[in-house]
Amino acid sequence: MQPIRTLSVSEQAAEHLRKGLYEGRWGGTLPGVVQLAAEMDVAVRSMRAALRQIEAEGLIKGRGAGRSREVSIPGKSKSPLRNLRIGVLPHDISISHEEKTEQVLLRVKYKLESVGHTVFSTRRSQAELQHDPKRIIRHLKETPADAWIVISGSAVLLEWFASQAVPVMALYGRTDGLRIARTGPDKVPPFVSATRELIALGHRRIVLITARARIKPVPGNVEQAFLDELAAHGIAASNYNLPEWEETPIGLRSLLDKLFKLTPPTALIVEETPRAIAVLGFLAERGIKVPGEVSLISADYDNSLAWCQPPLAHMQWDDNPIIRRIVRWCDAVCRGKPDHKTINFPAVFIRGGTVGPVALARDAASSRPVDWKPPGL
Repeated sequence: MQPIRTLSVSEQAAEHLRKGLYEGRWGGTLPGVVQLAAEMDVAVRSMRAALRQIEAEGLIKGRGAGRSREVSIPGKSKSPLRNLRIGVLPHDISISHEEKTEQVLLRVKYKLESVGHTVFSTRRSQAELQHDPKRIIRHLKETPADAWIVISGSAVLLEWFASQAVPVMALYGRTDGLRIARTGPDKVPPFVSATRELIALGHRRIVLITARARIKPVPGNVEQAFLDELAAHGIAASNYNLPEWEETPIGLRSLLDKLFKLTPPTALIVEETPRAIAVLGFLAERGIKVPGEVSLISADYDNSLAWCQPPLAHMQWDDNPIIRRIVRWCDAVCRGKPDHKTINFPAVFIRGGTVGPVALARDAASSRPVDWKPPGL
């Protein structure tokens, strides 16, 4: 019996390059060594060794220092696969394109354009079109693309995309039951962990501030997991726990004014980092101590949270697998291979310093029922 041999990192990279060359992923020349190393998540040194290996096999030819290597597979066409025009439909430039999401899109754009595709964003976001499916669809029909990446799309919008012939990848968004590709973090486990911890600390008036598209026509899987966890601990959830509100800075301020005027929450979970920071500002203005009087959790994370003291409790995940998933989906589209899989990646709850036990004195001072409905919401 032959002994099992484990391939080194450079040999694995060489095999990946070899496969891509024979499948026609690259045309006349290869990208640079640094770009290839970043794309495959290997060290530059390992990538150089891999390139030397396939060059020795005659699959590529060096063209001198500082110049890209030429593809030279015998009998293979040097023309690249069909290049795609890929449209990105933003959710809300002022909110969803916060630092974290913007960095994900920039890295996706870099990787796709490095192999010849064109990536562009629509002139107007979903928010600018008032989340009106008819207006969004009309705008999309005026913007031709070979494939779409949709950021945080609503169930209605993604249902329309699923009925079209043009391939679409949902980055975040509601694809429940739809035959459509989707990627992003799996937030259900950290939401359950965060809600369970709050309840264990005595919180019962827990409010989740999220987008209307995540609530209507029915709660999304994350929101439903939050409601189910409340119910499992005997808390009768209502629109108080999952309120609808006008998704503007003024609308957020109005919601917080009403919540803290009548039945102050003891814990808030807020989707989108900019909104969580806006909530921090509101609480500071009112002199409401975090976590002494109210616990606060951001359901997202970006580098701005590193400046908060105490560190803001949040949910976190690695973007690298998400980026690779989008690039691989695009590669499948380019080859005419339909890909409708939902592939999400793990997320975790980081407690930080803004979660604490319920403030019993303040909690006991309010006798209003938790099924109270804020007027105008």
